[in-house]
Amino acid sequence: MPNHQLRLLSYAVMAYMLLAFTWWALLLFTKNRDAFNAKTDLMKIGMVAEGRVKNNQEFEATIPYQELSKKYKRQEWMIFGEATMFIITLLTGIWFINNAYSKQVKANQQRRNFLLSITHELKSPIASVRLVLETLLKRELPKEKTDKLANSALAETERLHELVENLLLSAKLETAYQPHFEDVNPVGMLEDILAKLAGKHPEANIALEAADDFPAVKLDRQGFASVVNNLLENAVKYAGENQPHIEVKLATHNSHFVMEVADRGPGIPDEEKKRIFDKFYRIGSEETRTTKGTGLGLFIVQQIIKAHHGHIDVLDNEPKGTVFRIDMPLSSLD
Repeated sequence: MPNHQLRLLSYAVMAYMLLAFTWWALLLFTKNRDAFNAKTDLMKIGMVAEGRVKNNQEFEATIPYQELSKKYKRQEWMIFGEATMFIITLLTGIWFINNAYSKQVKANQQRRNFLLSITHELKSPIASVRLVLETLLKRELPKEKTDKLANSALAETERLHELVENLLLSAKLETAYQPHFEDVNPVGMLEDILAKLAGKHPEANIALEAADDFPAVKLDRQGFASVVNNLLENAVKYAGENQPHIEVKLATHNSHFVMEVADRGPGIPDEEKKRIFDKFYRIGSEETRTTKGTGLGLFIVQQIIKAHHGHIDVLDNEPKGTVFRIDMPLSSLD
């Protein structure tokens, strides 16, 4: 039976239990009241016959009646209390079922997104490398074309390598990631990364803005390099331009290290800004998406920034685009 049918069945059973218990609670109230009225009438008749009371006012002032009334009220509160606790317990059960179902749906969607995206990400470079190798085996080509094909195959293998590294890193972040902090010059690191990225994305215009005497920062060098690479790759991918313009800014503020990566793409809707950091989550449908990726990049970024005792925010760029803003202590280890 599918999960949603089990969920509906559980709700139906709980609704039946709630209605049944409400009926039994009302029945108990009625029976308790009838028993009280019967005992009251019997007690009153006895007292009148004995000449102890003459009217209702004198009867209700007697100790036996007051004790009987207190006992009746205690029974009413007991029924009310048990009914309340049952309803609270039932509603709590409904909440737990709904929460567990929502988590299961989310996990299934994440697995589905991962399988769809990873299949595409693996098939594309493997097919490209295979085509290159088959071409080189079957044909005698000039050295210029051979070098071009070899470089293309090398780029695809590098893409596969980055994919595997991201998969391993994402698994490590959830279990055994231990950052190794050291003094790092973030400006020098950014310049090296941008130089490599320029060869990979020559069409991109990436500007770095930072002071010449920028201080050293306590960073996990490899982890922070992964943060920068993922944010820049993400910016290039979603910039929405033939020649994407990306701005990287480094600054210090109140003993904090601040980095911003801004693009001029279509931006991210407000309702998606929190979800984009979920593992394997990507905006849109995997069946119709044309951009490459596995949904791991921003998850890795957020987890590494947390390990540096910092946080990352997603802001709207002006007049359009997205800004990823990282804020963390200058001395993450202290």
